[in-house]
Amino acid sequence: MATVDRDDQAHRRPVAGIGRIIGWPGGSLWIGRHLGQVQDHAHHAIQISLAMEGGFRVLAGSWEDWRPTRGMVAMPDRRHRFDGRGAVIATLFVEPTSARGAALQRRFAGSDVALLADWEVHEAVQHLHVHYVAGACDALMAGFAQGAICRLAGNPATAPSQDPRITAALAWMRPRLGQKVRLEEVAAQVHLSPGRFRHLFVSQTGTSLRAWLLWARMERAMTCAFQGRSWTEAAHDAGFADAAHLTRTCRRMIGLAPSMLVPEEPKTGS
Repeated sequence: MATVDRDDQAHRRPVAGIGRIIGWPGGSLWIGRHLGQVQDHAHHAIQISLAMEGGFRVLAGSWEDWRPTRGMVAMPDRRHRFDGRGAVIATLFVEPTSARGAALQRRFAGSDVALLADWEVHEAVQHLHVHYVAGACDALMAGFAQGAICRLAGNPATAPSQDPRITAALAWMRPRLGQKVRLEEVAAQVHLSPGRFRHLFVSQTGTSLRAWLLWARMERAMTCAFQGRSWTEAAHDAGFADAAHLTRTCRRMIGLAPSMLVPEEPKTGS
């Protein structure tokens, strides 16, 4: 994925990648050609990166050296660096509290960053690659992306179940990301005291409400921008004070400024 200037600033930054960003409740697909290295970062979501053309290398926080691979799964809040320059890669972000996220965490328990075998990468990403090359619509791409996640997660139906109050709270917050969301307000929606809700949210999601909101808003802003909104409009739509606030959040969470990523030209058939 990479950079076109819709806010009169992209020309000042190097292009890190070119492609598409497609979101759905509980996850997103970032797919395209990588042109630069992603700096050290950590984020709330589980990250799955699958090379469709070429390969990449990754450096986890506890490793001494970069490791080459065609596929990896990074657990939530684990620091890592990523260098996919020249490769075409599908990166999937998965909400850890979802059934798929729980299944992934169970399968890859004990690993900060797990490397996948080439055959498993091929089986997971082959259909997604074919439809990406053909310029398939977002809805179709999202379906194949979620299929790739399920293949790697095993059977999400057997994953540990989430507390229904947290499920309800997340569902209530997602359509309100562009608004101010107060912990007390969310707690009231699921009939809990603020203190009890805070404790339950952290125990169920592994992160604070503020951290979850920042990731969800960043994901929404990136999706909006790749659907044609300016970075300023996307930032406001997702509840950020301004584009600068979005940029700071992106640098911390994904190791890049958002303007270093640009939508690709639509393919025939998209």
